[in-house]
Amino acid sequence: MKKQPSVLLVDDSRDMLELLRRYMNGMGLTPFTTNNVVDAIDVLEQGPVDLVITDLNMPEVSGTQLVRYVAQHFPRIPVLVITGFPDVQVAVEVMKQGAVEFLVKPVTETELRTAVEKVLGMNTEEVADITSDITPTAMHGIIGRSRGMQEVFRIIERTRTNNATILVSGESGTGKEVIARAIHYNSDRSTAPFLAVNCGAIPDQLLESELFGHTKGAFTGAATNRVGFFQAADGGTLFLDEIGNATPAAQAKLLRAVQEKEVTMLGGTKPQRVNVRLISASNSDLNEMVRTGTFREDLYYRLNLINIQLPPLRERVEDIPLLINHFNAKFSKDMGKKPLRISASVLDVLQAYAWPGNVRELENFIHRLAIMKDTTVAMDDLPSTMKMAGPERPEHGAMHTLAEVEKQHIQHVLERTGQNKTKAAEILGIDRKTLREKLK
Repeated sequence: MKKQPSVLLVDDSRDMLELLRRYMNGMGLTPFTTNNVVDAIDVLEQGPVDLVITDLNMPEVSGTQLVRYVAQHFPRIPVLVITGFPDVQVAVEVMKQGAVEFLVKPVTETELRTAVEKVLGMNTEEVADITSDITPTAMHGIIGRSRGMQEVFRIIERTRTNNATILVSGESGTGKEVIARAIHYNSDRSTAPFLAVNCGAIPDQLLESELFGHTKGAFTGAATNRVGFFQAADGGTLFLDEIGNATPAAQAKLLRAVQEKEVTMLGGTKPQRVNVRLISASNSDLNEMVRTGTFREDLYYRLNLINIQLPPLRERVEDIPLLINHFNAKFSKDMGKKPLRISASVLDVLQAYAWPGNVRELENFIHRLAIMKDTTVAMDDLPSTMKMAGPERPEHGAMHTLAEVEKQHIQHVLERTGQNKTKAAEILGIDRKTLREKLK
């Protein structure tokens, strides 16, 4: 049986809400009603609907703010505005903010039906185009059926034909570069270059040169002119990982590059035009860095036009079996052997484990199993830190916090690598700098 489309109705008038609810029922839609924006956002957070119909003039938080919120956090949900105070300027503004239709009260059932059918008809086609292709591996290597990852898919699709800057936030190992690549290869820039730069891996004194290039003699050792990553990525996408490590000077030049779409080589005076789609990422809290003055506020808002928040693996448990199957098949095929058999009890333990290194740690773990095992993965093949969090030892799982489990797991990996921090960081799915901070 086909699921009825759902609609969220927002109006501070109880009579208007009841009238709209009846209209929606008559159209075969499933209505949810709220009389304020705060409650409306709660409904959206619990599970996205197919359409939002909202009034504009409401106490405390206005409908215009709701339109803006939906456009930013649920870009695939269309918003239809109904207001009793018609104003051309207001109409233009809310359409810019993301509303797709603007009706004036009193609205007839026929007018509303026409608008709703137009909006949902368009949206249904768009959703069908996307969801028909969304399988665990359809989005350029992104795997996930969890609600958080489906929202990521929707944002990627929504931004495919524009040049908006995107900030990807999330813990180390959640797959920020994978997301950046998916955005690029799903966009109209897919045939142009994609370049990834880890700002945390480049010494501070070289970061400006690497990003923007340098002229001959700009500094000791600069024997020739050399273009930077911005020039090399012209026409395509530049992914700046660990953007929080950018020096103040690099931040100032980044701001100019985003605002003016031009860069100046280190040691040069002539700006160069660049056409680059910029995607940034950080596992640091850039909001906190802005508050403490270590990251430019104006740059932060320029980079954060669209935000993608990647959930940690422990918050998308239903995706763990999909990821395990994918990595198991991938590494087994590479080694010319059949995929490993993983029992339900082992899978339960892997789903209960916190995965402090996130997807990268899971990938490395399955890779090691594919190397070391030939047929079956048994409980004895799992490290004690994983079994400790498993369902067969609930009393221990309740006694250990996530920080404690992470600490013990890091210690275990260091022991297995003979205290080799480089190898340990690779296994944990984090860089050496992050490992040093955790060890402190």
